[in-house]
Amino acid sequence: MFRYEIKCIAVKNTFHFRHTQAVAKIDLFYDWQLNSNAAERSEFPLRNSLMTLLQAVREHGSIGAAAKALNLSYRHVWGELKKWEQQLEQDLIVWDKGQPARLSIFGDKLLWTERQTQARIAPQIETIRADLERAMSLALNPNAHVLSLHASHDDALSIFRDHVSQQGLHLDLKFSGSLDALHDLNEGRCTMAGFHTLANVPSPSHLANVYKPLLKPGLHKLIGFSARQQGLITTQGNPFKLQTLADVLRSRARFANRDVGTGTRVLLDHWLSANKRKASELNGYELIEKSHAAVAECVASGQADVGLGTQLAAHKRGLCFVPWVEERYYFVCLKSAVDDPAILKMQEALHSPNWLGILSKLQGYSPHAPGQVLSLRQELPWWQYKKPKN
Repeated sequence: MFRYEIKCIAVKNTFHFRHTQAVAKIDLFYDWQLNSNAAERSEFPLRNSLMTLLQAVREHGSIGAAAKALNLSYRHVWGELKKWEQQLEQDLIVWDKGQPARLSIFGDKLLWTERQTQARIAPQIETIRADLERAMSLALNPNAHVLSLHASHDDALSIFRDHVSQQGLHLDLKFSGSLDALHDLNEGRCTMAGFHTLANVPSPSHLANVYKPLLKPGLHKLIGFSARQQGLITTQGNPFKLQTLADVLRSRARFANRDVGTGTRVLLDHWLSANKRKASELNGYELIEKSHAAVAECVASGQADVGLGTQLAAHKRGLCFVPWVEERYYFVCLKSAVDDPAILKMQEALHSPNWLGILSKLQGYSPHAPGQVLSLRQELPWWQYKKPKN
């Protein structure tokens, strides 16, 4: 196992003077070593060359002894101290001839305040150090994999991320809209995207028109994840007696919508288009929430009467859920990446009994070809070719 150490932080101080008031600018950086011993770490986690010199002079009582202790030349230590005195326009050392070197009142104050600050922030610095050590350990561990995944927000996916992190697969997960995730994949900003849509929707349709330009048979590969229930989230008792989106329009119930680019917004616009209804008929089409959980919170707080979301989001907030459609959540990657070790490890985890057991207990979820590489044309029949494309 590798260990890493932050050896040098805060090594540059720039002082600007105005009416004798010094303003210090602190630049931070870190260094790391393989196989370092934690017992060898300094008492002070942030190291600064000036403070190290002052501490050595205080402890050893002379420039020569301080230089020897630091394995530096006398000339170097003397020159550095003089340089800082010129920049600070203050004496750091009492230079009495024939007397042991000692810190000046200003030098002592400078060292004391810096050490006090270090003692106060030591817990935060140790947290940062530990995070960096974990990151470096992950990077050098041949059995650990990192997968960049931009995906539509999904509670099951959050749970899956935590589940696989214990197995050496770390999902660098960024939640965004389904369309945004696919754009990011095609523009090289991630290795895999996650999106959700209805199955067996014909072309032409609004849904097909939106997704089809972003997915190319022969270029992309689908990987199954789950099927999930999406429907109407209302307050307990469903006071408007809503059963369909048509009921929502008819009743003028206040609606919480999703943002442009999200899969749920695409589903809503698809329904409006297929049923020849106008967005203006929906009371609250312009009220935007960022996730299924945010829609549920909006309804629970009384800001809206109804919104579209997953059954799990409604369940978590104790709200009423009326099923509307079953949709499928897919992962998609470039065909050239399908054999990457991280993607293979993800596929293995997706169809493992442990994960399937977890997924089956989530309200409104069921497996759909978990971990299987799927044909775009079979899952989303929007393309017609004389010769089948793989």
